[in-house]
Amino acid sequence: MLKLGDIAERLGLEFRGQPETVVRGVAPLTTADAEQLSFVVGKNHLPMVAETQAAALILRDEWVDHWSGPTLLSDDPYLTFARVTQLFDNRPPGTGSVHPTAVVHPSAQLGSAVSIGPHAVLEEGVVIGDGAVIGAGVYLGHQSRIGKGTRIYPNAVIYHDVVVGEDCVIHGNATIGADGFGFAPSKDDGWVKIIQMGGVRLGDRVEIGASTTIDRGALDDTVLEDNVIIDDQVHIGHNVTVGARTGMAACTGIGGSTVIGKDCTLAGMVGVGDHLRIVDNVHVNGQGRVSKSLEEPGLYASGTPIQPYRDWSKNAVRFEQLATLARRVAALEKQLADADPDKEQP
Repeated sequence: MLKLGDIAERLGLEFRGQPETVVRGVAPLTTADAEQLSFVVGKNHLPMVAETQAAALILRDEWVDHWSGPTLLSDDPYLTFARVTQLFDNRPPGTGSVHPTAVVHPSAQLGSAVSIGPHAVLEEGVVIGDGAVIGAGVYLGHQSRIGKGTRIYPNAVIYHDVVVGEDCVIHGNATIGADGFGFAPSKDDGWVKIIQMGGVRLGDRVEIGASTTIDRGALDDTVLEDNVIIDDQVHIGHNVTVGARTGMAACTGIGGSTVIGKDCTLAGMVGVGDHLRIVDNVHVNGQGRVSKSLEEPGLYASGTPIQPYRDWSKNAVRFEQLATLARRVAALEKQLADADPDKEQP
């Protein structure tokens, strides 16, 4: 439980109303009760303010006329909401101890107040920073290093020679450091495996979603810089570099050796080819197909929007005819040029 005045003080915000107003949690406008704080992100949500039962609201200063109750004033209500959730963090705290069923190699180094859950396995040379939480069934491979304050959820797998920075979050069943997809074709022996001798390096405050996979490098490391956020079921190939503060939504796939800049966003199901370069501040819409390097910042999109099947099937046939149509147009332009050589062609 917190009081409105305490929240305002912690976040450095102005407020209106009684500082003693009790706040026990955060909730949407439509479900908040008389002891919960809610927020308004955009003007289109203001009509709902009249119906909310919230104890207090996070509002922009220019919106306060829509609400007579206690208010936290913010230039960015959504960002303030994010910071308020951290004040009401309900994640189970670490135990600060090693569960008796955990398997910890004698050479492993554990910082102070480290929590190791049931059946976790820590191999030779593992180093874990102060206050880290290692969930049940987590595997930490040889010489892996986990920074202080990092939380790894149950059944995540961290291979050998993986470095995870401070205050990271790795969700359940994520796999970091598996072999990259490296094979050389041979007429006699089929596919010959290339041993992946690089590692993975995650910066500080990186978040990795559930069931996401990040491959180790073939020779150099796969690198995610500080504050990169990765959603569930994303795949990042070997030797990829992802710049600071870049985010990727679910089911995105990044081909090997691609370099992605800082402050980029890739929406759901984006596919990025291998050995490409994406500069800083690039944003790709959902299901975008990136088959060439993007050298200019900005918003990109590709793909075919949903449409009735009858229209789609006709358009699909026309799409297959584009090459033939292009050749016919080129031939007609040539005929026109031959018939009137003095006329400038488009």
